[in-house]
Amino acid sequence: MNKKIHLEDLGSRDYKATWDYQEVLFQEVVAVKMAKREQPELETPNYFLFVEHPHVYTLGKSGSMEHLLLTEKQLETKGATFYKINRGGDITYHGPGQIVGYPILDLENFFSDIHKYLRFLEEVIILTLAEYGIHGTRSEGETGVWLDVGTPFARKICAMGVRASRWVTMHGFALNVNADLGYFDHIIPCGIKGKAVTSMHVELGHAVDETVVKSKIIAHFAILFEAQFLS
Repeated sequence: MNKKIHLEDLGSRDYKATWDYQEVLFQEVVAVKMAKREQPELETPNYFLFVEHPHVYTLGKSGSMEHLLLTEKQLETKGATFYKINRGGDITYHGPGQIVGYPILDLENFFSDIHKYLRFLEEVIILTLAEYGIHGTRSEGETGVWLDVGTPFARKICAMGVRASRWVTMHGFALNVNADLGYFDHIIPCGIKGKAVTSMHVELGHAVDETVVKSKIIAHFAILFEAQFLS
């Protein structure tokens, strides 16, 4: 089992270009898995992409167009784009000030359990937030990381949506660090009415160094997945 993960920070990159790149890596991992049937000595690679997207809304396979509250013209005015994509989940927003992570892993290098994978992704974010004194938790039946669950002030700080085929993952998580939360006003985030969103910036009352947050995410990911990151 190969527990080494190639880490790439793509900086700011268009959503569609990044999605295409994910697909290339995903297909590469799947192709190696298929070849392993004849050559068992082969190791499937693993990747982890960090990226920040220009303003964009994405709708997952189970989502409803009714959860996008903007017309095509209004999207253009906001400088935002929109894509229907092949991950799980409903609608979400990506934009500057948000750390997006796309692990493209052969889960059979780690464990063959999608539920466990999602819980581990949440735990990585929960542990990262704890280093800043922010108490993130899970909300039963709702993937992602939340604050003040069970109160009228419940709010989501990290959204998640993944795709997996042949135990190979793609898509991932989006953590609001210094994001402009006003863009969430134009959707029903994750299709959940009456639930607010927040960011580390809002919770702490000051801007947060995103490079440091990324390093903490990688540190916790490496421990939980017993992985070694290669840059």
